[in-house]
Amino acid sequence: MKRFDPRIVFGFLLIVGGGLALAQTMGLLSNASDIFWGGMFLAVGLIFLTLLFGGHWWGVFPGFTLVALGALILLPDSSGDFGGALFLGGIGLSFWYVYFTSRTERWWALIPAGVLTALAVMIVVADRYEDFGGAIFLGGIGLSFFAVYLTDRVERWWALIPGGVLATLAGVTVAAQRFGEFQTAGFFFFGLAITFLLVALLAGMNWAYWPAGVLGVMGFLGIASLLDIANYLWAVVLIGAGAFMLIRYFTNR
Repeated sequence: MKRFDPRIVFGFLLIVGGGLALAQTMGLLSNASDIFWGGMFLAVGLIFLTLLFGGHWWGVFPGFTLVALGALILLPDSSGDFGGALFLGGIGLSFWYVYFTSRTERWWALIPAGVLTALAVMIVVADRYEDFGGAIFLGGIGLSFFAVYLTDRVERWWALIPGGVLATLAGVTVAAQRFGEFQTAGFFFFGLAITFLLVALLAGMNWAYWPAGVLGVMGFLGIASLLDIANYLWAVVLIGAGAFMLIRYFTNR
């Protein structure tokens, strides 16, 4: 069988480019260069994707990236706001493919897949839900870390911590627009307390109960400041802490 000659592809592309240039010169097209470059990126991207049939999974990265870039160039100007989401989503799709084709060995692909997907979604909803853009982005990344934890709950328990922190920050971005700084800090500490509590309960890390307890108290006091009884709570906490220190002092003498 005769070996494939790449000059065939380049020759075909030159003919197409010349035809588009001629059509633009004759007034039949106004964006021939965009059509040419967009089509060329699409074609080259599809060529890379054909490598997947031979088991070359790395071809998915240039493949989907070039296809997304070609589609971005071919998009009409009216849909330009979604161009960034299309491009980032195409790259994210590469990492999703890498993960789902070998979930045991390529679990790491979940993290960039989640980040790029969250960015793409944030761009799409930015105009309509501008106040929630940060929450969507941070929450999406947090979900990707929770997914990493689910791939191996014993070895990858650590993923609970960045997942919980990012999910907490997502909630804080929303709380910051509705409550004061002190109450927002309360939500932040309470979210961190839940994160360490999950580490203690799900991963069996007993040391995590200590930061969960301390952060939980701080978070509760911050959230309780929304109520009228906040000043009473602070007084009770201070009295309790002082009594505890005095009791420990006299019992140890």
